[in-house]
Amino acid sequence: MTAVKRPRKAAPRKALASVRKWKRRAEARPDELLDAALDEFMARGFDSARVEDIAKRAGLSKGAVYLYFKSKEDLLRALIEREVGPVLSRVGDLARHAEDPRATLHLIARTAAAAVAQPRLISIPLLVIAVANRFPDLRDFYREEAAMHAKGGVEALIRRGIKLGQFRKVDPHAAARALIGGILFEALWAHVLCGPTKIAVPGWPDGHIDLILKGLEKR
Repeated sequence: MTAVKRPRKAAPRKALASVRKWKRRAEARPDELLDAALDEFMARGFDSARVEDIAKRAGLSKGAVYLYFKSKEDLLRALIEREVGPVLSRVGDLARHAEDPRATLHLIARTAAAAVAQPRLISIPLLVIAVANRFPDLRDFYREEAAMHAKGGVEALIRRGIKLGQFRKVDPHAAARALIGGILFEALWAHVLCGPTKIAVPGWPDGHIDLILKGLEKR
């Protein structure tokens, strides 16, 4: 006698919803861990932060952290990629594809100042600076994957401005350092030394660029 095949019952809606929710939760975990890691790094510093405390902030077990990240260094590297890399890549892209170098310098200064005015974002390069001597791989990763995009882009922009006759002939390397250095010092002044700052004032970046373009000498 041939057995009658019964159609499979459809999975209950509640079960399907639970599976989807679990999948979304699993996909979100790396970002949740990075958010928790940044909170812990900002609160305790890189060296004093513990993986178990990062896991606790994220509502996970310590073992769950290692499913996604091998170490605290990997967490900081991922934070560089997620938070800082896109901002500095945007600065580099703006610089490399600019038709008006003078106007683009102003736009870059505003973009950079808005970024470094954010305590959470600027805390990441400050963390790298703090551990650079002991973690040269992290230092090199930050330089190659983040800082070089912005520096190289600004140098290319200044060369283009010279070629178009907007800027006088200067050393693009030195000019890029002057532009970037002024913004970074203001970030250190605001977030590390806690000095009075205009970094969040809308017109400050334009004043910085005006100084770079015209210098101090009276004409």
